[in-house]
Amino acid sequence: MDKLPKIALPVIFGFIVVIILFSKSTVTIDSGQAGVLYKTFGGGVVTDEAPMGEGFHIVAPWNRVTVYEVRQQEVLEKMNVLSSNGLDIKLEASAWFEPIRNDLGKLHQEKGEDYIQRVLLPTIRSAARSVVGRYTPEQLYSSKRDAIQQEIFDETQKIVSGQYIQLNEILVRDVTLPPTIKDAIERKLKQEQESLEYEFRLVTAKKEAEKVTIEAQGKADANKILSASLTDKILQDKGIDATLKLAQSANAKVVVVGSGESGLPLILGNN
Repeated sequence: MDKLPKIALPVIFGFIVVIILFSKSTVTIDSGQAGVLYKTFGGGVVTDEAPMGEGFHIVAPWNRVTVYEVRQQEVLEKMNVLSSNGLDIKLEASAWFEPIRNDLGKLHQEKGEDYIQRVLLPTIRSAARSVVGRYTPEQLYSSKRDAIQQEIFDETQKIVSGQYIQLNEILVRDVTLPPTIKDAIERKLKQEQESLEYEFRLVTAKKEAEKVTIEAQGKADANKILSASLTDKILQDKGIDATLKLAQSANAKVVVVGSGESGLPLILGNN
């Protein structure tokens, strides 16, 4: 070191300072991110300008840039809630959300980097408890899952809409009931299904019986009409026709023409 020119030390020191200042003056923002600029001597967080976009940026070394994820994100929350009759229900729900890009400065200034824990998750928990408290365990287990999901979304949306957060979807992943309640509901649903099947068989048997009755009544009515139309004269004519057809046979026969006491035997033979 003693052999170095006296000017070399200041140059080396200055070079090191320049490197440090340059490293603190550059920011690289990755894809799907945006940066909020904080001006130490210029009014703090910049809220009246768009956030810094993707790419390489140079800022004053005394200023700071906070980088946020601005793509859609998902947060999962597991919670215990009470049903309408006071039973403890375990609910697992997730939210799809993203910070509103143009309001990123206000979000950083008013809520901070941990806005998910400060705003979003408490809101989801509050909405879930409010919504689930309107339903019975049986409704939660079976028919109302979609309705509950939509209602939690609506109630969460009302709160976070003014908090610089865009809520895209609420998904109810799982609803866990106490085992005894779950077993009781499953038995009840099974009994209801069996009852519906039994009623269906009864209806089907009744319709089949009605069909048979209608067919039998139709046949009876047809026979009644036919019997009423067959007079003695018609029967006698039909007997004569039948006799004449038999007479054409090659075998000899004894045929009675007519009916009752007036029937006359005819001996028919080969010619």
